[in-house]
Amino acid sequence: MTALFFNVARVLLVSLLTAASASAFAQTRVDDAWVRTSVPGQPSSGAFMRITADTDSKLLSVSSPVARDVQIHEMSMTNDVMRMGPVDSVPLPAGKTVSLDPDGYHVMLMGLVGQIKAGDQVPLTLTVEDARGVRETIEVKAPARAMMDSMDMSHDHGSMH
Repeated sequence: MTALFFNVARVLLVSLLTAASASAFAQTRVDDAWVRTSVPGQPSSGAFMRITADTDSKLLSVSSPVARDVQIHEMSMTNDVMRMGPVDSVPLPAGKTVSLDPDGYHVMLMGLVGQIKAGDQVPLTLTVEDARGVRETIEVKAPARAMMDSMDMSHDHGSMH
């Protein structure tokens, strides 16, 4: 009877510890990732995606073997002047989807090591950090496609609502 009790207690303890450790890791989801195709000799391209974190987090960095330098940039308009430049991180509020797109935050792939062709699967490694400082690495394979193939069809201004 005592041996049975200890076996049940051990199974329960292992189950509780496993559940606790699983919940200790933030979960971040990346959807609709894609990379813009390039022409021969083109020095840079962009990567775009939607990111949803289950806890307050931030995107710290992105890396890829297709480029010598990868930076997170933000496009903004100030007094009718478009500005684009690197940022240290992108806030990922809990449960909110953050879009990385050509008109806002996006990933710049600079110093391309070769042409990115339609249909290529471009590896991207994202580093996300939650509010407690716990880091998560996310591996993504982003299909390459031309900019016009990737326009958001939900912005059809010709339709009536």
